[in-house]
Order: sequence, then structure tokens, then C-alpha cells
Amino acid sequence: MIGKFKFTRAKLVRGAAALPAFTLLIALQACALPKADAPTLEQAIPLPERWSIYESAGTEIALGSYWLMLDDPLIDDFVGRARTGNFDLAQADARLRVARAGLREARGARLPSANASGGIGRDFGDFANDDLQFTLNGDLAWETDLFGRISGSIAASRADLRAAGYSAADLERVIVATVATQTITARSLAAQLEIARESLANQDDNLLIAQWRAQAGLVSSLDVEQARTQRAQTASTIPLLESDLVARANAISTLIGEPPGAVYRTLMAEPRGLPAVPVNVALNVPADTLRMRPDVGAAEAQLASDLERAGIARAQLYPLVRLTGSVGTSAFGIDNLFDVITGNVFASVGQLLFDGGRTRAQIERSEAIADGSLAAWRQSILVALEDVETAAVDLRTSNDRVTALIEASDGARGAAVLARSQYEAGLIDFQVLLTVESQLLSARTNEVSAEAARATAFVRLARALGGGWQVPEDAQTQIGNDGQ
Repeated sequence: MIGKFKFTRAKLVRGAAALPAFTLLIALQACALPKADAPTLEQAIPLPERWSIYESAGTEIALGSYWLMLDDPLIDDFVGRARTGNFDLAQADARLRVARAGLREARGARLPSANASGGIGRDFGDFANDDLQFTLNGDLAWETDLFGRISGSIAASRADLRAAGYSAADLERVIVATVATQTITARSLAAQLEIARESLANQDDNLLIAQWRAQAGLVSSLDVEQARTQRAQTASTIPLLESDLVARANAISTLIGEPPGAVYRTLMAEPRGLPAVPVNVALNVPADTLRMRPDVGAAEAQLASDLERAGIARAQLYPLVRLTGSVGTSAFGIDNLFDVITGNVFASVGQLLFDGGRTRAQIERSEAIADGSLAAWRQSILVALEDVETAAVDLRTSNDRVTALIEASDGARGAAVLARSQYEAGLIDFQVLLTVESQLLSARTNEVSAEAARATAFVRLARALGGGWQVPEDAQTQIGNDGQ
């Protein structure tokens, strides 16, 4: 107990004359230090009024559930399971709870802290009092927010909570898009595997035909060897496709929080073509799009937090006012425990005079961190703009490629039918047939890959626009109840 002394209840009443001083200290809490405010979005980076390359007219994307536009039940199922079972999201949720508790802790510094203790004892010895001695004590401490240290800590914790919420949302955005793209890739690999197996069956027939014609003396053994070579080359691609398909299925299993195996069996049991997606997509103006990006929101919240902490560091150069008090009593017997009360009230003012430059270094460090956060926020804005522009153009060009490859596949199918019939009739040599069928295999595989790339480009564009996350309700409700 600081400066402890004894007084009666009457003296406690007279001590109320100190209340005007306490009132003055409370009023001084409004003397907050000036602090640097974060710039607005438009002040951080000069934003274009429209997208520079992409014409933004077309289909509206429901960003909260854009994967439904892919019309693949497995993607919808996997996304739903990932949002509830992904362990990276579980870690992000834990970090959000940590930030929420940090805000409650910072708010608690506004209120006095109170502690109570009590005890019972008995003396021993020849001249000791045999009666039981009872003690009861209470301590109270309160730091006045004279220069905004506490309010700055609350504001910083509030920004930390907002940043944690946006970071969790951004992780959800990325995981949703990753699940969708991995499923699209798995569908593509399954389709390519089916094409390879069909081609291998045709090449088995070609090998038999070449062997028959060679045995009949119609062609040389060169046709047989060429047929064997083509078949072996196609057969060598099948294990690689199978391995890649298993790897993609296992990656999806990890994303949805399940052991490997079940996803692969589901993909093989429910084959499905690649989705046809809208090519012309409506885009909001760049500023509105940026406000939908949780990574940009997280970077902005982090900047706000670091600016507040820079202000807290500067507040160390100014006086610190604390009020402490204690009250206690001690007596032999419960009945007269409150006859004599001991207490004190103590106000202290502390001022930093010299610490070897430690505080100044902390201020410079916090300001440098805030400068870095400002640069990180600006970088996140540029990255978001880049993502949208690139993905939008990629979607349009990938659709052009799909259109061209569909035509190529149709032509290759017709050429393969003609080449086989002409070879069987002896009108062309085997090398022509091999070339035509190789072109067919390549055209069909490229078509499937292009369709997968187009669907993936759509997912990337939806993700770039800020799709795949929900507003973190906990962050919004927890930051609005402290009156600031």
C-alpha cells in the first residue's frame, strides 16, 4: 500500500473533498495527442475511373456464390465442405478470436482495477492473544487516459480485429477459388484420361490392321513398328494423367479437411464435362471493386492499427497520471471488524526524463512500421487492379481459343475417319494415318485443356473481383460498442 495511514469513518467522509481533483483528471482525458490518420482509398493511389482494357458490359456475377454459375454439383459440395472443414480457416478463426479478446482487454483498461483480499489468523506464544484475528483489504487503481494512450490502444485493437476479420475472409476467398480450380483441373484430367484411353483402343486396332496387312504382304514391317511406337507413346501418357488426377483429388481432400481417397472415388464415379461459363462479365468501377477485396481491407486496417500504435509510442513522452487507493480493516472478532478502517488515496504523476533514447527509438520504429503498412496497402491496391485486368482479358482470350480448338477437333475427327477408311482401302500409307490420328488426339486434348483454362479464368476473375467470402459479422459487431 502506497502512503498508507489510518483514519476513522468520519475522516473518510472528509476525504470526499478530493473529488474535484478527480473530476479535473477525468476532464483532462480529452487532451489526446494529435495523430496521423490513414488516407482514403482515393488518396492512397490515383484510381482509374474505368478499366483500361476490358469492356465491362455483360453478365453480373453473384460474388457471394459465383461457383454455382459453373453448374457442377461437386464444386458446390466441395466448396461447402471446405468452408466448414478447412483447417487453415479454423486457424484464421482462432486468430479472429484472439483479436476479439485483445479488443476486450484494451477496453478494460478504461475502467479501474479492483482487488480484494481477506484472511484469518491467530497468534501463538505466552503473551499472545488467543482470539482469532480477521482482516479484510481492498485495492483500487485507475490510470487516466490523459494523452490518449488507452483510447489509442482501443483503436489499435479495433483495427487489429478488423484486419483479422478481413484476413480470414481473404483466406476464405482464396480457398473457395482454389477448391473450384482444383476440381476443374481434376475434371480436365479425367477427360484427358478418357481421350487417351479411347485413342489407345483405336491404336490397338491400327496395330492389328498393320500386322494383318504386313502378314498379307501388302505393306512392310515398317507400318507395324510405327503403329507400335504410336501406341506405346499414347500408353505412356496414361500413368502420368492418372497420377496427376490422384494428386488433384488429394489436394481437394486436404482443402475440405478430409483424408485422401473419398474425393478421388467421387470424381471417378461422377464424371462430368467441363463447365461453360459466361465470357462477357459486367465489372464494377475500380474503386467499388477494391472495396470488395478483403486483402485490400486487411491492409488498410493494418495501417490504421500501426498508425494508432505510433501515437501510443509518442504518448510515452507525456505525463502519465495514476490514481491508487486502498481500504482495509483488521479486528479480533467479526462483530467489530468494521470499527476501525484503514485506507489511502494516492494520485501520482510520472514524466519520462531520460531513458537513453529508448522511447525515441520506439517511436521511430513504430513510425517506420506504419510507413511500411502504407506501402503494403498501396501495393495491395495495385495487385487487385492487376488481378482484375489480367483475369478479365484471360477469360475473353481463353474463350477465343476454345472456339478455335472446337473447330480444329471437328476437322481432326473428320480427317481421322477418312484416313482410316483410305488406309484400309490401300489408298494412303500408314504414316499419313498416324499423323492424322496424332493430330486428332492433340486437338481433343487441347480442346479439353482450353475449356478448363476458360473455366479457371472465370474463377480467377470472380476471385479478383472479391468473390468467395462473406462479411465477417463478428468483426463488425465487436468493434462498434465502445463509443468511439
